Amino acid sequence: MKIHGNPNVMKALKLYNNQKTDKMQKSEKVAQKSDQLELSEKARDFQVAMKAFQKLPDVREDKVTKYKEQIRSGSYEVSGKEVLGKMIQQGKIDQKI
Repeated sequence: MKIHGNPNVMKALKLYNNQKTDKMQKSEKVAQKSDQLELSEKARDFQVAMKAFQKLPDVREDKVTKYKEQIRSGSYEVSGKEVLGKMIQQGKIDQKI
């Protein structure tokens, strides 16, 4: 039995296709709802802090200039205890990470 040229089959296919498009149109209407996002006050505070942090310069020029001048003039002195203290402190931080 051939179904390609049968008018009854063609009518059934047409009805089936119309039903599919009706369902698709209905689902499109449902899909048009939009999502909403509400940030907590803590999250907004964090955003403000991050924006302020990002505006900070990478290098503190005032300190760099100060220490360069001290090194040039020969007045820059650091004790061995300070250096050792910073090294130990950094080692403890590295262990935690």
